[in-house]
Amino acid sequence: MKERPNLTQFMEQLIRALKEEERFSTAHIYQSTLNALRLFCKADVIRFNQMDRSRLKQFESHLRNKGCAWNTVSTYMRTLRSTYNKAVDEGLAEEKPRLFRHVYTGVKANTKRALDAGDMNKLLKAPLPQSLSQSLEKSRAWLTLMFLLRGMPFVDLAYLHKKDLQDSVISYRRHKTGTLLTVEVPPTAMKLIQQYKSMDADSPYLFPILSGNRENKEEYIEYQHALRKLNYDLKQLAVYCSIKFNVSSYTARHTWATLAKYCHFSEQLICDALGHSSTKVTETYLKSFKNDELNKANKVIIKYINFSI
Repeated sequence: MKERPNLTQFMEQLIRALKEEERFSTAHIYQSTLNALRLFCKADVIRFNQMDRSRLKQFESHLRNKGCAWNTVSTYMRTLRSTYNKAVDEGLAEEKPRLFRHVYTGVKANTKRALDAGDMNKLLKAPLPQSLSQSLEKSRAWLTLMFLLRGMPFVDLAYLHKKDLQDSVISYRRHKTGTLLTVEVPPTAMKLIQQYKSMDADSPYLFPILSGNRENKEEYIEYQHALRKLNYDLKQLAVYCSIKFNVSSYTARHTWATLAKYCHFSEQLICDALGHSSTKVTETYLKSFKNDELNKANKVIIKYINFSI
């Protein structure tokens, strides 16, 4: 009779499955969680019966003592919780009600990720000195496109295919959730697309962020490199523009959502526009607004920062 997998083996199975599904970002989170747990337990093999409230609390303290932020702790704990629940469903682990009740699994919004209209306008339009323009203009173009395309995440921008753009409309599935979104492309965004689009006929991608000629595993590494460069450039841009808050790849998305709220658009519309589907509340709002209403909201928000469309 085949021996049932322990926690370590089960997580490794999940990681392999995620990679086969090309969900490399999620696989990376699972691998990081497993690595951190092994370091804490000082063992390569961890069993399901080792998971109890006391040990999880100790793991939480261990992570904090190692300098992990609360949101990192939450990511690890939620990953472990998901793994354990899957194991319970498959009959591999004992069901323990409220096992993760006393460890942190929330999200702390300690970092300001959204800019006000003035700072966002400055970030997108401030003239750059020649010494900086060559290195920063492309990264600023990605930021501008993410904002103009209704707060599109950088991963979705990077993975846009040429076929996703038809006339002045982009239709794509969110990389994270698979939600189908349709976005009307404002004229200013179309000019940037024409300026920065990939000229490689063999690449399926709209932009040269990914080369399009590598194996998927290497492509994920390529994306991570592009993301790090973008965040580095945006930090430089923020310093030059005298913006005191942290600017990163999240800025366009969070700013779009915050300004939409300031413009008195409903939470339902904002959820639809961003393609959120991670909670039951958000899911109830999916497809509740027509695209023309979402596109109208996008135009209002772009004008709100005094940015020509």
